[in-house]
Amino acid sequence: MDAIRPLLQPITTSLPAPIKNLGISLIGDHCYASLIENIDISDTACIKLGISKGLGIGIIAASSIVKVPQILKIISSNSAAGLSLLSTLLETDAYAISIAYNFRNGFPFSTFGETALIVVQNLVIAVLILHFTGRGAYAGVLIAGFAAAAYALFTPNVIGDKTMTVLQASTIPISLASKIPQIYTVWQQGGTGQLSAFAVFNFLAGSLARVFTTLQEVRNPDCLP
Repeated sequence: MDAIRPLLQPITTSLPAPIKNLGISLIGDHCYASLIENIDISDTACIKLGISKGLGIGIIAASSIVKVPQILKIISSNSAAGLSLLSTLLETDAYAISIAYNFRNGFPFSTFGETALIVVQNLVIAVLILHFTGRGAYAGVLIAGFAAAAYALFTPNVIGDKTMTVLQASTIPISLASKIPQIYTVWQQGGTGQLSAFAVFNFLAGSLARVFTTLQEVRNPDCLP
């Protein structure tokens, strides 16, 4: 690295202002100077932060489509067989709480941004399940109820900080509990039906990567997914 540093530094120290400002906004002045301008790969703390930020952005980008295969599979088959509405709703509730908690505590968007995208996709899946199981009329009620709950979660005057902390702690058992109805549905129906294996495994991979980024950037165990 010492040999090529003099060749790279004229480029890294003269990057356009928009690129430099973006880099600083992601990893801060110190790490930007260390990693980009000085090309110091011995700065372990900044290396970890850079990897964490990269993973965070990658997770958010991947999460924008992580459940799209599931949605397409339901639509193409005109069936929601094998999918549990309760499981989807519990998972959505846990993520909504997590989003509100992270937002209200001012944590970096890169540590929780994918949850917002997953919530939107989960709501689409929930509406499709209702539609293909003959309960489409309840879709409006579902969306209105979620909007009311989201408003309460994001409003400190409605749900105080202490209550919000308790709710955040409850996301772990809620997330675990959300898997039980789905497992039971698969067992009851004797197959996975329209459940997308691609979405499930990509979701798992994203969750494992998110553990690293949360520990690296937030260092608050209450925020683990």
